[in-house]
Amino acid sequence: MFKELDPLLHSQLRLQIISLLISVESAEFGYLAEQTGATKGNISVQLTKLKDAGYIEVHKSFRNNYPLTQCNITPKGIAAFENYVSAIQEYIKK
Repeated sequence: MFKELDPLLHSQLRLQIISLLISVESAEFGYLAEQTGATKGNISVQLTKLKDAGYIEVHKSFRNNYPLTQCNITPKGIAAFENYVSAIQEYIKK
């Protein structure tokens, strides 16, 4: 039997964001937009979905009078990513 894939992570952009955040302590909004090639609006929507699920934390501040948004993955997000990767590996093995 196949494991169910996490529908939140099964979105390409959300999976890209989580994959980037899993390998860094934190990432700025601009970095995520640049690395994924997504629009700022789309990144913003997907970050909100991940934050609402408890997979990431979003910290807003200012740097030189400009807004700064930084994101980091939570333990819940790490576990969700690891479960997703494990499920995908099972699909590949079968």
